[in-house]
Parts: sequence; C-alpha cells; structure tokens
Amino acid sequence: VRPPPGKLLSLNFVTTDKVGPSTPEEGWQVYSSAQDSEGRCVCTVVAPQQTVCSRDARTKQLRQLLEKVQNMSQSIEALDQRSQRDLQFVEKMEVQLKGLENKFKQVEDGHESNIARQYKSIKAKMEELRPLIPVLESYKADALLVRQFKEEAANVTELLGSLQEQLGGLDYQELHSRVISLEDRLKACMQRLACGKLTGISEPITIKTSGSRFGSWMTDPLAPAGDNRVWYMDGYHNNRFVREYQSMSDFMTTDNFTSHRLPHPWSGTGQVVYNGSLYFNKFQSHTIIKFDFSTSLISRSRQLDFAGYNNMYHYSWGGHSDIDLMVDEGGLWAVYATNQNAGNIVLSQLNPNTLQIIRSWTTNHPKRSAGEAFMICGTLYVTNGYSGGTKVYYAFSTNSSTYEYIDIPLTNKYSHLSMLDYNPRDRALYAWNNGHQVLYNVTLYHIIQ
Repeated sequence: VRPPPGKLLSLNFVTTDKVGPSTPEEGWQVYSSAQDSEGRCVCTVVAPQQTVCSRDARTKQLRQLLEKVQNMSQSIEALDQRSQRDLQFVEKMEVQLKGLENKFKQVEDGHESNIARQYKSIKAKMEELRPLIPVLESYKADALLVRQFKEEAANVTELLGSLQEQLGGLDYQELHSRVISLEDRLKACMQRLACGKLTGISEPITIKTSGSRFGSWMTDPLAPAGDNRVWYMDGYHNNRFVREYQSMSDFMTTDNFTSHRLPHPWSGTGQVVYNGSLYFNKFQSHTIIKFDFSTSLISRSRQLDFAGYNNMYHYSWGGHSDIDLMVDEGGLWAVYATNQNAGNIVLSQLNPNTLQIIRSWTTNHPKRSAGEAFMICGTLYVTNGYSGGTKVYYAFSTNSSTYEYIDIPLTNKYSHLSMLDYNPRDRALYAWNNGHQVLYNVTLYHIIQ
C-alpha cells in the first residue's frame, strides 16, 4: 500500500505466536493485508509451532509409501522376468515328459520282448519322475499369481501417483526448504517486532494434569538454545521442593524429574526462573530470594520494603499471593501492595543481580480485587477474577505511567486460576488452573513508524 504524497508509511503488525503440542489440523503460515481508514497497511501473520506443517508431513509419508511401492514393483518385475523364463523351460520339459510317457506306452503294447524289457526299466525311472508333473502345474499357477500381483502393484502405483498430484506436486524437499525459509523470515520479523500491545488470548492448551489446586510452573526465558527445562512448584506455602524436567515433552509424558530442595519454603505462586536462577518470596516475609540452580545456593536476598505479606495484600483468590514476581522483555518485576499506596498495586522493576529496585510505579488498582496479573512489554495486565468468567480488563503502562480499562476474554477452562505468567521467549502465558498446567498463546499489536 503506497502512502499519500508527503506522508510516512506506518505499518501495523498483528502477530500471533503459537506454542504447545502440534496437531494434525495445524496448517500453513497465513499472510494477509488490508488498508485501514487512515491509509495504513495492516498485515497479519499467523504462524503454527515452528515445525514442518502437517500437510507437509503427510506428503512425506505419501512419497515414502510411493517409493516403497515402486521398489516393490521393480522387484516384482525382476521376479516376473525370471518366472517367465523358467516357465518356458518348465512347459517345454512338461511336453517332453508327456511325449516320452506316450512312447513308453506304445512300446509296451507292441510286445517287443527285448526292447519292451528295456523300456520297462526306463518306465520305472519315469514313474519316479511322475510326481514332478503336479509340481510343474503348481509352478505355472504361481507364475500366473506373480503376473496378477504385478498388475495390482502397477494399479497401486498409479493410484498413489494420482493422490500425490492431488495433495500437491511439489517435492518434499522443496516444501521443507520453503517452510524453513518462511520460519527464518518470520523469526527475523519477530526480532524486529520485539514488543507490542496485547489484543487477544487464545483458547487454553492443557499440557498436563497434576498436583494440587494451587501451584506454578515455568520455563526460563533466558535459557540458552537447547535448554528446554521445565520447572514445577506444587502448592503455595510450606514447600521447599522444586521439580526440574528436562524438556516440555518429558514434563507432558513422564514423571522423571530432578528435585531441588530450597533453603526456605516459598510463599504464594509468584515464583519465576530467570537466567538460571529461581526468584521467590520467602514464606511469611517480604524477603525476595535468588536461588542459583547451578550451585544450589542462595546468591542474593533482599527485603522488599513496605510490601505487604502473609495474606495482607493477596490476590482475590488468597494463597499468600502478596508478592508476585514476573518477567517480560524488559527484565524482572515485582507486583505487590503497600499501606502507603492504600493497598493498591505497586509495580517495581528489579535488578536481577542485586534485587535492588530500579524504579517503581504506583497504580490505582486494589491488589485484593485483582484475580491475577502479568507483564508484557512493560505493561501490567490484570484480570477481573480467578474463577468463572474471566477477562483481562486493566492495563497499566510503565512507558507512559497511564492506565486504561480493556476487555480481553480469558477462557478459564478449569474455573480456578492461581498462577498466570508471561514468557517473553515463548510469547505465551503459563497458567496453573485448578491442578492443570495450561498454556495460552497471545496476540500482540505492533506499530512501526
């Protein structure tokens, strides 16, 4: 879309990232564009999980099946050629045997004594060969079966070839290279479009059903490539054990995990793993602890001054959720409330190494009225509740220090949210919903001048 003369082109990108297990129905990346009322080009990108699409997989399976049938057809062709050659020999031998048998009978009937005795001796040997005749007949039938099998294989090959044309004439390798190229372009685009405004939340994807009604689970947004560990913390108090699963697949399908014992129990469900360390609120205190998984030691602890704790300013569901730690594209954050701010939410950005407050913002939203909260791109999003019909309805931007009321539905599938956190690497919301570990994909709205 060309801008009017003298005006800059403004591009608005709406991107939907998808995480979670792939499904056979998951399709191609889809691109579309339109022009809004102000003449700006609005482009939409919907991308499946970054794997080869399901149709491509079916095409690969079809191609492999076609190759197997073709290989089988070649083997049958070679067998048929040998069978035809052997069959000609068998038929010639059969004629000779029957002719020889007739001659024996003629000589025997002629009563020529000396010759007859000799032929009787040969006839006796002939009788030994007689069982060979049914075998030869059976061989001829088998040769006919081979020919029929050859014709059926040719029909199957033709059918598979027709089916392949219906699914698409592109070669699998070409399809695969096009998908990889598209994913690379999408990644490059997403790196440029690092942040955006939340405009939508997908239906939930249930990853696992385990644990109690309350808890938290997460992955490390700063983990190096190949590190896909999942961290799991059941309950909201009087627990010290953190489970480590090697991958999302292990978490979904097995109970194989490594257990880490913390030096103190945690409080609430607002823990977060960030750059190899666990950040959590020490039970019955306003102390934040940084626990290094590589050394199994506390590397830093600090009190969050004036923050309410021990169910003073919890989320509406309770559970000692006074202090909620979270991360986004900008780093580590703490959400809490203070007497000085009349129990309303205070938002502080923390130094992940020292735990010192970099900057704080006060809001006008009561902490006890919030169901759950999460950060995306420097904006705090708050839900209106934790059970029943739920939506994200309040947003506070740290970039402008302003708030607005919004209306973004959030499907509360299992009726009790006790943890809701955003992962900037996955661009997804991790949730603990009444003993179910759930993922939500998010849609962000980007503006590039």
